[in-house]
Parts: sequence; C-alpha cells; structure tokens
Amino acid sequence: MITRRQFLGCLTAVGGSYLMNAYGQVSGTSPDGTTIPSASTIVDKSGSKWTVKDGVIYRNGSTVGNTYNVSLLLWYGGRIWHVGTGGQFYVCNDADQWLPCSDPRVAVAATAGSFYGMNGHFDYTYTPAKLISILKDMGCTSYRVGCTDDPNQIYAVSKLAQAFQSNGMTLLVLINHGIYDSVGNLFSSESAAYNSAQQAAMNIANALKQYGVTIYECGNELTRQNDTVLNFTYAGTKVVDFNNRNWPIMRGAMRGMIDGVKAVQSDAKCGVNFCVADIGASDALWDGMQPDGSGGYPKVRWDITTWHNYEVYGDIFNIGSDGAGPGFDLPAYCKARYGVPFIITEWNTGPEKNEDYRASFVTSRLGKYYGGRKTSNVQSVMYYVLDSGDQTYGIMVDGKPISAPYNAFKSFVANNPDN
Repeated sequence: MITRRQFLGCLTAVGGSYLMNAYGQVSGTSPDGTTIPSASTIVDKSGSKWTVKDGVIYRNGSTVGNTYNVSLLLWYGGRIWHVGTGGQFYVCNDADQWLPCSDPRVAVAATAGSFYGMNGHFDYTYTPAKLISILKDMGCTSYRVGCTDDPNQIYAVSKLAQAFQSNGMTLLVLINHGIYDSVGNLFSSESAAYNSAQQAAMNIANALKQYGVTIYECGNELTRQNDTVLNFTYAGTKVVDFNNRNWPIMRGAMRGMIDGVKAVQSDAKCGVNFCVADIGASDALWDGMQPDGSGGYPKVRWDITTWHNYEVYGDIFNIGSDGAGPGFDLPAYCKARYGVPFIITEWNTGPEKNEDYRASFVTSRLGKYYGGRKTSNVQSVMYYVLDSGDQTYGIMVDGKPISAPYNAFKSFVANNPDN
C-alpha cells in the first residue's frame, strides 16, 4: 500500500507552459512511430525538433550525447530512440544519455492465465478456502501477499500457498524486507543490508518452495522511503532524484533478497517494485550506477519488472516525465530496456473517492491495462486491496462486497477473458 502522499497533484501535470492539446502534447507533435528517415524532422511532446545529419543526432540544432552512424531515429511511446548501423537500439533518458535497449515497437504478449490479480494480507480472518472462493468468484487467478521472516507470518503464508497450489492459482509473495534493521535504524552498509535481506529471503523461500510459490517480489517501495528519495514530489525519471549516500544500502537489500531466493530456489522468478515514474532508479540499478553518475557497482537484475500505479501517479501508459514534463509509455519503455515481463502489483484510486467514482475508475483503468497484455508483456495487474477493513481501499469489507467497484471489477473480468 502506498504510504507517501506528499506529492499529491504534482506528478500527473504535463506540459509546463507549452500549448497542449487534449492528449497532453504540444500542438504539432509528430505522430507516434514517426522515423527519420522517412521524415526529415521529429517534434517531441515538449516541442523540441530532432534531426539527423551525417549519422549524428541533433535537438534544436545541438547534439544530444555522443552519437554516430545513426541509421534510424524513432519517436515512440513519448521517447526518442535510435539504432545505428550495428543494429543496437538506444533510448534517450531525461539526462540525455543513450541507454541500450531493444526495438520498442516489437509487441510482446504476456502468457495468459494470471492477468487478473488482487492484493491481500497474511492476517486476514478468512480461511484459505474462503479466500480462494472469493477470488474465483471475482475471476482472479493471482494473489499478492506480504511476508517477513517472522515465523508466524511464514506459517500463515505457507497455509495460503498450500491452498493456492492445490487450486492451480498463482501466489505472488512480497518479501517484506528493506533498508532498516529490526529496531528501525538504517543499515550501516551495503553488505549489512545484503546479508540481512539474503537470510530473510532464504528463510521465506525455504518454507514456501514446497508449495509451488515461484514468484517473489523483493522489497516494497524501497525507492520511496524517507532515506532513498530526496523529495516525494519528484517523479523519479532522473537518477539524481534519489539519495546517493543511501543508494548502496537499498541496492544491497534488493540484491540480498534476490540472491537469497535464488540460493534455495534457483528457478524462482524475482521482481523489484518501483513507484510513480521511477525509471531513473530502475535504469541505474540495472546498470550498476550511482545517482552521482559513477558506475561499475553491482547490478541489480530482476526476472520481472513490478510497478505500483495509483491514480495520483497518472496513467502508466502516459505517465508524467520529471514531474511536470510530457508523458511517456512506461511499460513499453521497460519492455525495451529490461526484456522481462511486467506486473503492476498495486493499483487503485485514492482513499477519499466514493463508490461510483471507484467503479468508473476500475473499468477505465482495467481497460488500459488489458490492452497492454498483447503489446507490452503486462503479465498481471493486482488491485489493492481485497479488504482494508473499511471503504478506503478495499473492494469488500468483512467478506461483503462494496457493490459498485466490486461489480465493475467482476463485470470487466467476465467480459474480457484472460486468454
């Protein structure tokens, strides 16, 4: 569940002082998919003009990074991409760096069968059988639950895993370990964070592997802690949005959880989740970089990219760049950059919204996510949450559906099969 709302209203604004049209882009923006050649100029959403001359890329007449032998310049999903005569694609980030990737235009379809998901908690009073009955009635085939290495939590989640296994359903387990020690202090070093996280992950995976759990999410919103992000109003598209001093501790925790799972369950899939538009963080972790621009550090490599997409963040397929900048297609970006499946492990509107608004939001947001199944490898989208004990986030309370959002969810699933 998202815990930081200081940035409310800051992240979905687009366009600054530019003259924007109804789609949040500058009038005259090039159509998505425009290339040089055959066009002579590409106009991006902020109004900048991109050209190629003698194999070198220019923006408004000035070079952008170090480019040469460019054979194709591409405008796609709100980003500029290029490929050279060697065949390697690159994408331009918010720091004007060209990062290696694949062709973003290549559609990748997710494996069918686990698209509709739900979040819940290990300490629900529902029996595993009752929980599964509720999920099946809604059409959900996947379920996310958090777990620390506390024996009581492991026991409760093991009971869930056993029931899910026998019913052919997917249980995604969030390893709820992070950058703080048992008394709440920031770990003293990357190695201390790594060792603690590795042991916790080994304990959890050892207990759950016998029950068919194969997907683990390693940490919860670690890029959005007080000690990791510099300001909660930052969108996260630049790595300088994050705390350079504490970055190694976060990296150590993530690496430790992944390595801990793999040590006891080598075939398991591990994800790392991000929030808002945190591609500045995900790119730097993937490439072994620090926020200060230095490199050569351990790389964090995950099997599944996971993301949280609350309404305040904006439409994830057109999410604001650098807070006030034009939007871009984040799942398409991640597909091209990391080449692994994409799961939205938390999504919802705000806790203050009424039932009718929630119902409309469920229908519209699921519609956008559903389209991403066939193009951007969106494997699953997991609503937060099944039951929050009240009407702030839950889609039911004490086993009783909150009618409008519940019916909207169930109706969409029934009319849009996961196949």
